Amino acid sequence: MALCHISTHTITPAATLPLLRTAGHVYTFKQHQPFTPNACRQFSTAKTLPFEFFSSKRSQETKGNVQPLSLPSEPAWPHPVYTEKQMNDIKIAHRETKNWSDWVALSAVRILRWSFDRATGYKHDKQVALGKANPANPPKQYFAMTSDKWLIRFIFLESIAGVPGMVGAMLRHLHSLRKLRRDNGWIETLLEEAYNERMHLLTFLKLRNPGWFMRFMILGAQGVFFNGFFLSYLISPRTCHRFVGYLEEEAVITYTRAIADIDAGKIPEWNELPAPDIAINYWQMKKGATMRDLLNYVRADEAKHREVNHTLANLAQEVDPNPFLIKYEVPEIVERPVKGLQFTKPTGWDREEVLTMASTKTNMPM
Repeated sequence: MALCHISTHTITPAATLPLLRTAGHVYTFKQHQPFTPNACRQFSTAKTLPFEFFSSKRSQETKGNVQPLSLPSEPAWPHPVYTEKQMNDIKIAHRETKNWSDWVALSAVRILRWSFDRATGYKHDKQVALGKANPANPPKQYFAMTSDKWLIRFIFLESIAGVPGMVGAMLRHLHSLRKLRRDNGWIETLLEEAYNERMHLLTFLKLRNPGWFMRFMILGAQGVFFNGFFLSYLISPRTCHRFVGYLEEEAVITYTRAIADIDAGKIPEWNELPAPDIAINYWQMKKGATMRDLLNYVRADEAKHREVNHTLANLAQEVDPNPFLIKYEVPEIVERPVKGLQFTKPTGWDREEVLTMASTKTNMPM
């Protein structure tokens, strides 16, 4: 039996085809062409539209320049409100290694930092990294950064920084499904962290559009980093959270140096550069916010990620609750883990502190 048949339809002259007039354009219905055995497209599910919906002129205008539909929307995770004092109080900090897991995590971060700095020609003074020298006037100025170089660095780093939270949340989500039990609130915080890092990236993309080479580098780096972090999280979640904590320490250093460059007048084009609208809406920034204000908010976020991941690395991965989502029965002035910057502990909260405060809980996270 033949897979297709020969149509007996005849070709209708174009002059007799019906016309469709709309929005100032004229469209003609397509002719039904006769099928032949040689022209038959077997196993095809594609359907031919009865008429051309867009004019050729409009098709040329949009060809190769298709943009996704963009509509106003509310953020899935509203950002905590930061005060100027809270953000200005952010300091460079480092958690000393205490066991082999910490040492592995710190070594991995140092290798990644060294590789990326060497590839981009960027260096920073060790005294600045340790918080023992003023970032605006370091003892040695190895490499002068420009606004373009800073933005390239920000975009690349933020494109990678959004990976750990998503990987950790995904694996913990699947673990919760397999074990048929609660996750105690870790998933939400990790997803929120990934979302926050992506908002950093989207904000910087409003200031610079990467070229094809950088896009290729991001593609390769994300593929390698995602799979490496995925396997590492399966082996030791604690080490992975410590790794992210140390990585965020480096991020705080990076943004501190960028802010110092602005204050020192080394990037004059950023002095009055307004923050993008996406940043003003997300961080609920004041009117007239500038690039320096934006970097201050981003640095504060990275400092919070530093605290969160160092804290999670201090906990028992299987059983301990997420202390940043617990509702505590303590006075508001008592220091405790919170989502905002009211109380901070750069090197993370110890497990004993968390369990002591959790004993006064009113509601446990899911």
